[in-house]
Amino acid sequence: MVNTRGKIKKTKNTFKTCFLQGLEKDFDQQSSQSGALIGSNDDLLTKILLLLPVTSILRFKSVSKHWLWLLSHRSFTLRYDSLAKSPGLFVRENYIPFDVENRSTPPFRTLDFYFDPCGIRILQSCNGLLLCCSDRGNERARKYYIFNPTTKQHAIIPSVPGGQNVRRNIRFMGLAFHQTECVHYKVVCIHSVEPGGELFKIQIYSSDTRKWKNTGESFIAESYSHFRYGVYWNGAIYWTPSCRDPLFFRIEDERLQNLPLPMEVASSGGYYDGLVPKYFGESRGHLHLVETAHLENRLHLNVYEMLSDHSGWFVKYQVELDELPGAFPEMINSYQRDPTSPFYYEFDVFDVVRGEKEEDTFIVVRLPGMIIRYNVDDKSFMQIFNLTSYFREPYANVHRYTETLTSF
Repeated sequence: MVNTRGKIKKTKNTFKTCFLQGLEKDFDQQSSQSGALIGSNDDLLTKILLLLPVTSILRFKSVSKHWLWLLSHRSFTLRYDSLAKSPGLFVRENYIPFDVENRSTPPFRTLDFYFDPCGIRILQSCNGLLLCCSDRGNERARKYYIFNPTTKQHAIIPSVPGGQNVRRNIRFMGLAFHQTECVHYKVVCIHSVEPGGELFKIQIYSSDTRKWKNTGESFIAESYSHFRYGVYWNGAIYWTPSCRDPLFFRIEDERLQNLPLPMEVASSGGYYDGLVPKYFGESRGHLHLVETAHLENRLHLNVYEMLSDHSGWFVKYQVELDELPGAFPEMINSYQRDPTSPFYYEFDVFDVVRGEKEEDTFIVVRLPGMIIRYNVDDKSFMQIFNLTSYFREPYANVHRYTETLTSF
């Protein structure tokens, strides 16, 4: 007797296999055609690539020469950088992501991009680039670097001309860079003419010419003036107000101008003897200054924003941190009994981070043993970092990380 059932079953399986193979072949062919269509359409490909994280963009540069050209083209990098995020900041050697639920990978573990026997530390963050310098040693032998933590590219800044007499009297080195308004980064150096003197001069290094230029600009400032913290905004370098008549330096015309202070700060005498505001910095194209709103309540802060013409300030946000002592009683100084004392509450403002939407704006605050983010709109807060060791760190030593594809 012939077993026809086995033949029928075998025939069905063969037909099923051929059918599935045919479907897979059609699917692969359609996928290949779709991939070829996307790959040959730069506009469509760009729209897709703009949605990807920066790590994927850097990896996809090795796909082909065409992708390398496309992803390295200035038009793409400008569009990508306009959408770039600031996922966190650096406090000393610690990288602190803003989003504790979706922690981003640290852009680097240590600043070992170049061997410096004195170590390397960050001086300033400016639109994705970091200005770094030797961590130890005297000013005469100190080296300065520009570092892009996203692409891992770095450059060494030549020594400031003028010999050791100039280099040992450097009081400020600041970085000016913006993807559209200051494409070729510049480094601004302020140095005193004599050790401990009050007469200062300015020199500028440009990545375009790769040379230093003596601006011929000189000015007099109190010897205790703080120049160590620089902020680039709207075509000018600002340093933290620390005297009664603070200045800022316009890059294009190489001119110093008086920096106005908020009316409430100016009426109380301004800053003197090295005093500085609670916070001074830039975010999403806005320059901010944070100061106590009322002397009787140190937890009420005004976040000022400077007008685009540099003429003055207005109160952008009023932040009331009244709920924090209840949630974090360790911020109350047990040695102080007067709540109006500037030392009654212990906290520092590390950063003001403007959101893509107003309701996403938050400030980063250091409390004893921790760092928190405080939402300005709904007054919610959360701990984002646990400090294993006690320290008080001024905002001048806190640097925001911003992703950028910029090359130099």
